[in-house]
Amino acid sequence: MCTLVKLLKSCDYRTLAIGDGGNDVRMIQQAHIGVGISGREGLQAARAADYSIGKFRFLKRLILVHGRYSYNRTAFLSQYSFYKSLLICFIQIL
Repeated sequence: MCTLVKLLKSCDYRTLAIGDGGNDVRMIQQAHIGVGISGREGLQAARAADYSIGKFRFLKRLILVHGRYSYNRTAFLSQYSFYKSLLICFIQIL
């Protein structure tokens, strides 16, 4: 799986790796975003990941809710930065 993540990254795709055990650590570290599920197999994946969740069912909320909020905040910040730059430009012209 780690080679698949490397292949997708080399083609400029964004990757999300989800793992729950020690054998998934390398894949999680290679991906752009790593999600570790702490469970029966230990905490190695959860410690190596960018995000750690307790159960697999929490993944839906992590991606759909928090991912959307993050996207909206980034879009707002980009628009605000563009607006601020235009405003400063117009003030300097006057």
